[in-house]
Amino acid sequence: KGKIHPAITSGEYTITAEVLKQYPPFIKLCRERGLDISKIRVDPWCPGYFTEADAPTKRLLWPSLYYQEEERDNIYARPLGGLEIMIDIQSREVIKFQPIPGKEIMALVPRDPLMNYETAPACSNAKKDATLKPLHITQPEGASFTVSGRKVEWQGWSFYVGFTSREGLVLHLGKFRDRPVFYRSSFAEMVVPYGDPEYPNFLKNAFDAGEDGLGRNTHSLTLGCDCKGLIYYFDAFLTTKEGTGKVIKNAICMHEEDDGIAWKHMDWRTGHTEVRRRRKLVISFVCTIANYEYGFYVDLHQNASVHFNVKLTGIVSTSAIPPGQDSKYGTTLFRGNGKSDYQLMAPTHQHYFVARIDMAVDGLKNNLYEVNVKRESPGEHNPHLNGFYAENTHLENEKDAIRDCNTATSRHWLVQSTSRKNRVGEPTGYVLHPFSSTPPLGDPRAMIFKRAGFLQKQFWATPFNPKERFPGGDFPNQCNTVEGLPKWTQQARSIIGSDLVLWHIFGVTHVVRLEDWPVMPAVQVSFKLEPFGFFDCSPIMDLDKECKGVDEYAKPVPQQANNL
Repeated sequence: KGKIHPAITSGEYTITAEVLKQYPPFIKLCRERGLDISKIRVDPWCPGYFTEADAPTKRLLWPSLYYQEEERDNIYARPLGGLEIMIDIQSREVIKFQPIPGKEIMALVPRDPLMNYETAPACSNAKKDATLKPLHITQPEGASFTVSGRKVEWQGWSFYVGFTSREGLVLHLGKFRDRPVFYRSSFAEMVVPYGDPEYPNFLKNAFDAGEDGLGRNTHSLTLGCDCKGLIYYFDAFLTTKEGTGKVIKNAICMHEEDDGIAWKHMDWRTGHTEVRRRRKLVISFVCTIANYEYGFYVDLHQNASVHFNVKLTGIVSTSAIPPGQDSKYGTTLFRGNGKSDYQLMAPTHQHYFVARIDMAVDGLKNNLYEVNVKRESPGEHNPHLNGFYAENTHLENEKDAIRDCNTATSRHWLVQSTSRKNRVGEPTGYVLHPFSSTPPLGDPRAMIFKRAGFLQKQFWATPFNPKERFPGGDFPNQCNTVEGLPKWTQQARSIIGSDLVLWHIFGVTHVVRLEDWPVMPAVQVSFKLEPFGFFDCSPIMDLDKECKGVDEYAKPVPQQANNL
């Protein structure tokens, strides 16, 4: 009834291009500019909510335009600007089509010799190193995990693999040695705000899960490319907009990786050395949202820790800027071939990921503490001024648990059981350690924060409610009300001894480099959960002693002359 809009479908993206290319003023404009309309590519974007014109009374998309002269050209090397366009995809009408004051209409950046990632040369002074030899990963006795349906067991871990069209990979009923750790974990949202106030970049505030769907845009993964080694694949099963079934083959990859030294000690008096190596189990999926690729990884470790990682790659979003000008809101990637040419610019932006983890540390009733490491005050109790200590603060309700990260105090959060204690009489627990936290840089009054107010803090905790699954609410597309975490937590519900849901916002501020063009080298952001008093001692003392001096699959590299 014009109050909400669900996520956009792939069919609606197609409609956007069709409607625009059949619009007589657009056809005329392309003809006047000498542009082949069949070579214009359209990336539709959701409008967010800025004014009442964006309200969900109409289902809107705006097209970002590019020119693809050759079939395999990188379209993002040649953006077309100067027009403000909005399309109602329900009525299939162009409802706004007007020039942007002071901008040249459909200005085209010339061809960049480095634009095509399949053929672009490496930009370095050194010649290509031809000494890279094949690297083979073998497990001659097979993998160490077992799979029964969607249940996986590996090195003390057991869990179920799920998948949704919005979140992608979901892990259920995570246990270690039959003790509950988490009930459900997923990547619940992803938001990408851009820092350029110019049109159209200020409109780029994508909710890539809520407006589009991480699962819906997931790839079928390729052996030896996306995953390497002895791989187990899970298919994903989704429903199309027509209500029919859809299968994404090999949507989820699961494999083991060597992860270096688990622990080591040498007795310096005797020279006796003990060392153990460790492995991790990696469960992953990869999706494409227009220009960007995102790889989502959950790493389970033999020491009962869980690492959540996202790798960002793909192609940066671009705009055309006038000749001879630079924008302080982005990086110039290509100046054209002459002084009168339009230039290629990539705006500065941020990537935010929201992990939602329904904790279950030795049961569903848990308490939450914030831990800050503090400097001891001067005095007789600290005569050498070297003192510092960890201070735990009990977070008793969800409003108190709206928190920032703080590297100055090594801030982290401790979830403790209410039913089990360790050998020193303390409740068993798990801690969340943030690694990749960056505050939003837009003004708090910016319209994006009406929909994405949860970005203002990096940590939230709520009591479990089956209706509260997404940090910006169920329908962020064109949402004109405050929903999700900022709304729910105003109730200040108790989280003492509760079924506790943690929400961690992590990400990166991306100041684009020339080295990010034409395809961005993968950047990783992450955080981890690890046991804290969950065990009475190290859980990896029983690892096999693999280092026996002989490995039939390993050979020493011949020593070469030192040319340094």
